[in-house]
Amino acid sequence: MSSEYVLFGIENPLLDISAVVNAEFLAKYGLDANNAVLANDAQKPIYEDLVKSFSVEYVAGGAAQNTLRGAQYLLPPKSTVYVGCVGKDAYADQLRSAAAADGLRTEYMVDESTPTGRCAVLITGHHRSLCTDLLAANNYKFDHLKKPEIWSLVENAKFYYVGGYFLTVSPESANAIAEHVTANRVSKGKRFMLNLSAPFIPQFFKAPLDALLPHTDVLFGNEAEAVSYAESHGLAELAANKDIAGIAKAIAELPRGPEDAGAPPRMVVFTQGRDPTLVAIAGEAEVQSFPVHAVEESKIVDTNGAGDGFCGGFLAGWVRGLSIEKCVHAGQYLAALVIQRSGPTYPKEASDYMFE
Repeated sequence: MSSEYVLFGIENPLLDISAVVNAEFLAKYGLDANNAVLANDAQKPIYEDLVKSFSVEYVAGGAAQNTLRGAQYLLPPKSTVYVGCVGKDAYADQLRSAAAADGLRTEYMVDESTPTGRCAVLITGHHRSLCTDLLAANNYKFDHLKKPEIWSLVENAKFYYVGGYFLTVSPESANAIAEHVTANRVSKGKRFMLNLSAPFIPQFFKAPLDALLPHTDVLFGNEAEAVSYAESHGLAELAANKDIAGIAKAIAELPRGPEDAGAPPRMVVFTQGRDPTLVAIAGEAEVQSFPVHAVEESKIVDTNGAGDGFCGGFLAGWVRGLSIEKCVHAGQYLAALVIQRSGPTYPKEASDYMFE
């Protein structure tokens, strides 16, 4: 394995169209203040309406792409590479430029017949509602992943991050990556990371999610996603009590295959906004709790991308081989940085963050 491009990510590249809106606009499209959905037919006019009605900002998006851009901010140059599907249009060019400016290598599949995907990011106070029309992102094909020039990037990497939204697009591709990791976990130290991404993933994409969990070394999510997982996986009491630590522990203890004998125990990392970050590790009785160092209200600009930033910081520490405590601290640092900026963006100047 090369020391370059050790962190490989895949999911749905999107152009975020972000604006501060009002409750009436959310209600018009049947949206909650703090949720993420795939746009239905009735919601698809939202993008033009948003541009017409509010002052918008265009930001390179897609949760896993945001995460890898954040990880790259804290890692040496040429550490990260990202794959997904875009159209052949100006939006795709914008995504490439934004990723390159952040040091993230992209290897997009290009669908010449479908526009690049877009996400309406609707800000109300400190809440954000995401309404996504995947478009080209929905057309990613396993054949692209298996191209020699792309699969060689998979073989070269050591750490792999798959966003849960990708399970709506190409579970076959996610499984191929996960199985590659499992085949090389003990011999080469490869690690597979997965994010629940949104409450609807464990609800409506239960089968592909459950197929990936035995391969997963680190699972990320937030409290709403944890409860959704519990509700859809027979953990009714934990869900009813909103026992996030208990849910994390239950997932951490899920069985793994015999080929993983000798592999590190699975870890589940759940963020809870301003409440402590929880880390459950298989085989450990206690769930670790890490207080969040809250950002002053007056300094919060936009909470969109806070979770992506946390995962980026955590992964940067994980790639460096640091302790869980230092990984969580790096994640909380990057999340705090993101919410003091507009959109899921990172400073252009080099990071001065000290992991030690």
